[in-house]
Order: sequence, then structure tokens, then C-alpha cells
Amino acid sequence: MKKIFLIFLPCFISTLTFSQAQRKATTYLLTQFNNTIYDRTRGNNPWSIGLGIQTFFNNGTPFKPTLELTGDIYLEDDKVLRLNPDGTTPTTMNDVREMINLFGGASFHPTQNIYFSLMAGPSFISGNTYLGVKPSCGFYFSRNQKWIGKISYINIFNRHKATKEDFGSVSLAIGVKLF
Repeated sequence: MKKIFLIFLPCFISTLTFSQAQRKATTYLLTQFNNTIYDRTRGNNPWSIGLGIQTFFNNGTPFKPTLELTGDIYLEDDKVLRLNPDGTTPTTMNDVREMINLFGGASFHPTQNIYFSLMAGPSFISGNTYLGVKPSCGFYFSRNQKWIGKISYINIFNRHKATKEDFGSVSLAIGVKLF
């Protein structure tokens, strides 16, 4: 009996050891709501809804690289034409109809239930490309980190080229772990 026990004990321990390997990446599917807080044409794009994917690359430290791809659609528009500061009619649309963000950066996970991130990258708004930044505060609803919540601030630089005004919004997101 001792021989069988001594043979199977190392096998059992090694099976547990190899099955506890941490995944290299954790990916979440997000749904989000954005509220515009400042923009030259804020009445034309007061809020949006969208979907996104966020990936954390697990490296065994509290600082983790992260990537995020989101797409939002602005459904409400007050249909008001806003002229340029010099009184001319804009040559391009002055509202936001859709916004796609591809941000990369780092996240800091001080505890198992909360994280902070800072990401930057290109933002595609109505066919134009801008630089954007997105600091966030996220939290997990459970210890197994299956569900995630996130509050973010998004700033898109120089969205209105004539006046160099930025576009800013606050985002609330909820996500579920895909893998």
C-alpha cells in the first residue's frame, strides 16, 4: 500500500502543479455607455452606446500591459448646424456619428478586486484619425474575476481642427470574461 501511495502521490502533485498555470492573457467583452462632457458640437452627440474588447497580458506583476478596442455609435442628434468661429459653413460633418478607439497601455492591479489603467492610441471619428487617451478605474464583481466594471475618462485631442478644441466623455462599462 505504501508503494502505491508513494507512486501516485508525486503524479497527483505534478498534475495539480501543471494544471494551475496562469493564462498569458485575459480578455473581456465590454458593453459601454459614453456621456459627452465637452465638445464644440456637444448637442449633436450627447451620448453613445458601444461594444469593446479589453485584454490584459498577465506577467506575474501588478503592472500588466493592456489593449482595448471599442466601437461606439452616437444615436441622438439635435440637428443644429454649428458654424465655424469665422462664420463659414464647415466642409465636413461637425457631429460624431461613430467612434472607434484602439488603445494600448498599462494597468496597475494593487489588489485582486480593483485596477487602474492608462491607455493611449488612435481614435477614428467619422472617417478622421485623432490621438486619444483613456485613464480608467476598474473593479471586479467577484473573486474569480468573471465580471468586470469600469469607469473611464476619454479625451480626444484637437477634434475640431479650426479651433483645436478637444472632445471628452465619461464612459461606464460592464464586461464578462471570454477567456
